[in-house]
Amino acid sequence: MNKRFTYSIVFFLLLFGLSSNAQQRPYYTQYIMNNYIINPALAGIENYWDVKASHRLQWVGLQDAPITTYLTIQGPLHKSDYDERQTATTFGPEGKNPRGQAYWQTYTAPEPHAGVGFSVINDATGPLNRFTAYGTYAYHLSLNVQTSLAVGISAGISQLSLNADKLNFATTVDPAVSGSGIINKIKPDISAGAWLYSKDYFVGLSFQQIIPEDVTFSNNTVGLQTGKLLPHTFLTAGYRMMLSDDISFLPSVLLRYINPLPLGVDINAKFQYLDLLWVGGSYRIQDGFAAMIGININNNINIGYSYDITTSQLNTVSKGTHEILVGFLLGNKYGDSCPRRLW
Repeated sequence: MNKRFTYSIVFFLLLFGLSSNAQQRPYYTQYIMNNYIINPALAGIENYWDVKASHRLQWVGLQDAPITTYLTIQGPLHKSDYDERQTATTFGPEGKNPRGQAYWQTYTAPEPHAGVGFSVINDATGPLNRFTAYGTYAYHLSLNVQTSLAVGISAGISQLSLNADKLNFATTVDPAVSGSGIINKIKPDISAGAWLYSKDYFVGLSFQQIIPEDVTFSNNTVGLQTGKLLPHTFLTAGYRMMLSDDISFLPSVLLRYINPLPLGVDINAKFQYLDLLWVGGSYRIQDGFAAMIGININNNINIGYSYDITTSQLNTVSKGTHEILVGFLLGNKYGDSCPRRLW
């Protein structure tokens, strides 16, 4: 049995739950810059349309390692001419931070409003590919002068594809097995979430892959053990602090739970200078570290990059993980260079 076949089978077992210790949804390092990818309640949180595109190369150097690409679009159903829906940075007069102490002292919650979104995700691992597409509806309600609660739901499809031609064996096998082509399975998929946010903090709870589904690949020539798509629960929280009038600090944490796996924990830190540049780091317990950096090129385009180093046994064959995120702000009439309520 050659290495390519070994890695392919291992990744297949891990990704779709035929083993008892794997997350079935893709990992993201820069989710703090696009929480909508984890929680549908964030659709419409800004007063413009937010487009994010990301490409992630995981465990570079390891053959058939995961490659994840996504595109998300979300925005309000109705834009307010009076509500700036501000969060934590923007371009402004030179030498002055428009998200400094003066801004936060007068922060007010946005008016109640609805938002919609759309996302497509492609996650490829060796012979296995998963493509998902979702539509989202969310509603944002003001609880008091500075606090809002959003709830949202996403519904769509998940297509699982197995390219049996990539299952390479070191010994001769039945041609019906080795040349069986691509086998597809399409399943419904639903996610839901809630997002509590104010000028200083946010708390989010979301559920992905709510509908448990059995998965069996078979086309009468290839039959594989039945696996199960399991619900994923995410709890995230963050708190913004002003270190000076020009620099803000945002520590945050994400808890990830998939029964029967142990609880997964990410600890993040993000430092932002004015509305121009941000740097950060992340520690995924018992998995690895990540460094992140981003820049707002102008009020319509921003870019982020992250590099992960794993501390598991994969570090003997992996050269790390690269992830790039590009954002576009459409209809941004106030000239904000980055999100106002996402920080």
